[in-house]
Amino acid sequence: MMTIALLRSVLGWSALLNLLLVVVWFSLFLGFHDRMYAWHRRWFRLSGETFDAIHYAGMAWYKIATWLLFILPYVALRISA
Repeated sequence: MMTIALLRSVLGWSALLNLLLVVVWFSLFLGFHDRMYAWHRRWFRLSGETFDAIHYAGMAWYKIATWLLFILPYVALRISA
C-alpha cells in the first residue's frame, strides 16, 4: 500500500536521481563535446550549432519535466502533510 510518506520518499529520490542525470549529461556534453558531435555526425547531417541547440533544449525539457513531475509534487506533499 502506498502511503503519503512512501510517495514523498519516492518523489524525492526520483527528483535527485533525475537532477543528477542532467548534471552528468551536461558534464559529458562539456567534456566530450567534439567526440559526441563526431559520433552523431556519422548518422545525421548536423551543424555544430544545431547539435548544441538540440542538447541544450533536451536538457532544458528534462529539467522542466523533473520539476513538474517530481519536485513540485514532492513540495506539495511536504506542505500538505
